[in-house]
Amino acid sequence: MDPVVTVGLDGSPESVAAARWAADEAQRRRLTLRLLHAWPMLAPDPAHASSALDQNYWAKKLVHTTRAEIQATHPGLTVIGELVAEDAQDALLRVAAESELTVLGSRGLESVPSYFLGDISTAVVGRAVRPVVVVRAGADEAGQSPPPRTAAVVAALKLAGPCDDLLAFAFEAAAARGLPLRAVHGETLPLHAHMPWGADHEVTREIEHAARTRLNAALQRWRVQYPDLDVVDSVSLESPARAVAKAAETAAMLVVGRRKDRPPLAPCLGSVAQAAIHHARCPVAVVPHD
Repeated sequence: MDPVVTVGLDGSPESVAAARWAADEAQRRRLTLRLLHAWPMLAPDPAHASSALDQNYWAKKLVHTTRAEIQATHPGLTVIGELVAEDAQDALLRVAAESELTVLGSRGLESVPSYFLGDISTAVVGRAVRPVVVVRAGADEAGQSPPPRTAAVVAALKLAGPCDDLLAFAFEAAAARGLPLRAVHGETLPLHAHMPWGADHEVTREIEHAARTRLNAALQRWRVQYPDLDVVDSVSLESPARAVAKAAETAAMLVVGRRKDRPPLAPCLGSVAQAAIHHARCPVAVVPHD
């Protein structure tokens, strides 16, 4: 199969928003867009049956309607639809392994149930071997107007190990959109930095300087590779999740990392990735890395 961007469809406004965002991304990357609807109860396709007798009528209608809308707004884009009689989580993990990018819709922390909200989306984001982007309803409409002057692609960096996969994705995304890249690192102050009257300024200066040195070292190679890209580095002496949440408020996209190999009993997503996909209003790309 040709390289594709795959989006999961379930009929919710969030999955339609994800499809629109994925269409823009597929067109930007010059890739095929695949619309996937997975449901274990899909019946074998009858050779000859009217729509009234076709048990898959509504599933086909969902894919057909979305495909027609996408092709009307993206006339040069190749769009394919796929219905699979398979558990949604299993299907999405399978196709994520063969897709350049997988896109899912999300309602964040709202309590309304959704096909791709909760266990399914968390499992896909936390176990997919290639990048997954989570899109909220409304993100596609926001993308139709010019981004605010402060908009940037924000990359959340932990700096505890290699982050080249995350930075490669973030730099490419920023360059493709003509937006600045903002690299954000949050670092919680250690206990000895706290004094009865507040933070010890000498200790905080040392911690910030050390963090900024590591951040600049991580970015150096990519700044050379993308000399025309405006790159801003930011170190915040607060919890990483809080620093990333603040930076995401005006972001066009937030890029966070996820370790491929985590301890068996550890959550599949770290605290920063969890906070990002549940709270950020912009699209969130979760990039697995070593």
